[in-house]
Amino acid sequence: MKELLEKFENKRPEIVFEWKDSETEAEGWVVINSLRGGAAGGGTRMRPGLDKHEVESLAKTMEVKFTVSGPEIGGAKSGINFDPNDPRKKGVLERWYKAVIPLLKNYYGTGGDLNVDEIHEVIPITEQYGLWHPQEGVVNGHYNATEPEKIKKLGQLRQGVIKVIEAPNYSPDIKRKYTIADMITGYGVAKSVEHYYHIWGGNLNEKRAIVQGWGNVGASAAYFLAQAGIKIVGIIDRNGGLINKKGFSLEELTELFLNRKGNELISDDLIPFDEINEKIWSLEAEVFIPAAASRLITKQHLEEMIASKLEVISAGANVPFADKGIFFGPIADFADNRVAVIPDFIANCGMARVFAYLMTTNAEITDEAIFEDTSRTIERALRKTFEASNSDVNISKTSFEIALSQLI
Repeated sequence: MKELLEKFENKRPEIVFEWKDSETEAEGWVVINSLRGGAAGGGTRMRPGLDKHEVESLAKTMEVKFTVSGPEIGGAKSGINFDPNDPRKKGVLERWYKAVIPLLKNYYGTGGDLNVDEIHEVIPITEQYGLWHPQEGVVNGHYNATEPEKIKKLGQLRQGVIKVIEAPNYSPDIKRKYTIADMITGYGVAKSVEHYYHIWGGNLNEKRAIVQGWGNVGASAAYFLAQAGIKIVGIIDRNGGLINKKGFSLEELTELFLNRKGNELISDDLIPFDEINEKIWSLEAEVFIPAAASRLITKQHLEEMIASKLEVISAGANVPFADKGIFFGPIADFADNRVAVIPDFIANCGMARVFAYLMTTNAEITDEAIFEDTSRTIERALRKTFEASNSDVNISKTSFEIALSQLI
């Protein structure tokens, strides 16, 4: 696996597009690792301090993810080095997308990512520049669709991604009009834990979980885990956290989900960050969901959690371990050798899978069809890993071997 991984990591990306904003200090990159299958896909993120190396590593992560989610295309990513809280953000995004529209028209499909919203920012801004949907480049480059096929696929994408969830079991409050895009990634992360225990063995009702991050991924993963019977005993967010050793009820988690301010955990009982950061890693729990930013989990965090009964990590964040390597450094290796680590390209493939599903011929656009398709996709990937090795450790290594064998 390590030889395959080294070869893949060191392969030079096919296309690197670099941009400097004319009106602010913002700078950005599109990295297209390859045009496998004639196209590439990957979302747009924004954060201060982002650099080209981060975008390249995420593009390679997307290429691996597509071996699970489909379609069989190359990996890409867009990244903008800019503060998303700056009031000039909208103008930066408008100038950015105007610059990259030729790529998005022909062979690159994008979406939302960290600090960039798919529905409220990506879609309306790209529409004003003549794009029917941010995945139009994949439809053109990969599917080589005829005009009627193109209209059909893009119509399914336009309808499905922003579809308001009507089925109450997929939304914490159907009156709030949450969309597929709001809930699907966290749903997939939670389902990966369910499928892990169903395949490898274990009683969900006896499991406890810690969740890091309370954005769409962390909050929705916690909601769906609680639905499945797993007790959420700890939440840590950038502004603080909460602990309940008996487990928060589904009603309490729903309230915490609905009371978020943006992606921020809000509670009268909030424990300050420094205090929760001292306590939460030694809290007894079998499941850990890293769903905040990339590269936050240290070896010390892992050692404390492993000593406190940790069994499985499901990566809600891309590249959650604080390694320098693109995919698999010593911290990730340490975790993989000791507990079941469901890698990011399986656990959080939900949105990528939704795009792939909605580009199939005559996709059924219902809540049940879309969510269950993501669940089946994750289950299939984990069963392939189990068939290759039924060990409850080194799951990431085995999964990488299966994926990289399709790319190299």
